[in-house]
Amino acid sequence: MIYFDNNATTPIANEVADAMIPYLHGHFGNPSSDHELGYAAKEAVEKAREQVAKLLNCFKEEIVFTSGGSESNNMVIKGVSYAYRKSGNHIITSQTEHPSVINPCRYLEKSGYEISYLPVDQYGVVNPSDVEKAITGKTILITIMHSNNETGTLQPIKEISQIAKAHEILFHTDASQSVGKVAIDLSDIGVDFLTIAGHKMYAPKGIGALYIRNGIAIEPLVHGAGHESGWRAGTENVIFDVALGKACEMSMEAVKSSDMRELTKYFHHRLIERFGAIIHLNGHPENRLPNTLNVSFIGYNGHEILSGLRGVAASTGSACHSGFTSISPVLKAMGVTDDIGRGAVRFSLGRYSTKEEVNVVIEKLNNILS
Repeated sequence: MIYFDNNATTPIANEVADAMIPYLHGHFGNPSSDHELGYAAKEAVEKAREQVAKLLNCFKEEIVFTSGGSESNNMVIKGVSYAYRKSGNHIITSQTEHPSVINPCRYLEKSGYEISYLPVDQYGVVNPSDVEKAITGKTILITIMHSNNETGTLQPIKEISQIAKAHEILFHTDASQSVGKVAIDLSDIGVDFLTIAGHKMYAPKGIGALYIRNGIAIEPLVHGAGHESGWRAGTENVIFDVALGKACEMSMEAVKSSDMRELTKYFHHRLIERFGAIIHLNGHPENRLPNTLNVSFIGYNGHEILSGLRGVAASTGSACHSGFTSISPVLKAMGVTDDIGRGAVRFSLGRYSTKEEVNVVIEKLNNILS
């Protein structure tokens, strides 16, 4: 299998799996227990928290472990809405957010909250001036993703953060696809909340984290005992916390490398070289994730191309029902036409992808398209 679907999920890195093993067997204690096994488990959780914080350049006390990106996003959106209801009921987001942001916002609309879904340009970028224009006296939260999961387009997070601060509004960014692929310095971009998803960065599914800037208080999503400094009740998932910590430690060097970006550029170049005018890039040509290549094969159907790519894992963002393919909401928001959008395929490379694999995929595509 040639695996070019790393934005959907990544394999667990061998180093991450090795770090988990001791906590599958001997070190099985509850971190809240007052004995040696408990102390060892607690120490492992706090070391993992430090590893996450070091990657993001923040204080370890600002990192809360969660079950993944969806929980982290829900925790922010609902937690802010409940805690700040007396201050306002307006939230600003974009039309191209992940469903774990869009759907909580839809849920809150049923309870009387007002949501502004901002448009994007042809590359999928939110205009910071649109954010500022949408702000009202009732705005309590702005949530704009760091990078898009389908196209890889990066958003002007620092500029939006400056606008949010000027108006004293909390700002959240879903960085599930970005952490581990591009460098993120929380002391620089200035967000109040940031979402991390472990299975996008070579840790297992079912683990994530949420950065909550010191001094902010929101309503917890899960109530119970005082785990995670009172932010999230429930006995800590020591094994997966350790895994995420190790994955973050490994990412310290990975984000400095240009290898993935160069390989993605090579892939794009080969597609244009071989297929020419039928190739249309979806997303920003430069300001996007280094591993993500979303291209439309004009005149073709992305689902049919994928079905012919035997032995290759990739994806489309479109839905196919009864023989009719509707393009993804993200591409539609970008103004991509149905004819182009139906041919979209997302190739998302990973740390273990090779030039040889790219060349094999090009030949397979050539056989399909010819």
